[in-house]
Amino acid sequence: MQGDMVGTSDWPEAGFPGVRINPVSLLPEIVNEEVCRAALAVSTDPADTIFVLLVEGHAAEAAELLAEARFKDPESFRLRAFEAEVLRVSHRSDRALELFKQLLGEFQGTDREALVQQYLGKTHFAAGHAAAAVVAFSRALDLRVSQSADAAQIYSSTVALQRARDVLDLAC
Repeated sequence: MQGDMVGTSDWPEAGFPGVRINPVSLLPEIVNEEVCRAALAVSTDPADTIFVLLVEGHAAEAAELLAEARFKDPESFRLRAFEAEVLRVSHRSDRALELFKQLLGEFQGTDREALVQQYLGKTHFAAGHAAAAVVAFSRALDLRVSQSADAAQIYSSTVALQRARDVLDLAC
């Protein structure tokens, strides 16, 4: 496929080439297969492959690679977050939420708190907990703004917060 899928140019970036955040589901999607595969081909970071497998919904394959990567680097923040993402993709949101809350306890007050809040919001949203998602996305956005984070991260939190608020409003 040449270029991005039609209509995805305003979707928030997902942190990997060819992947963007769907503003409706708030989940990452591959929007440019060629770009994504080319980036994977040159990557030496197993977390990149794990991320793409998660985006594609291949939780078992991602879990297998994750176990190997975690053995080599047990303290990696990104790999620890992907452990919870494997659970979310496997439809075990309750366990994923527990792990993200554990990460939040460890990283509260640090520069990683905003990312944990964003993951927490996404997991709540995917589990159908719109009110909790609003709280987490709001906190992520506040932190990203106060930390003068990258504009793409602020945009991602803004889109996610608005979507969660819209869903919450529809439920009321």
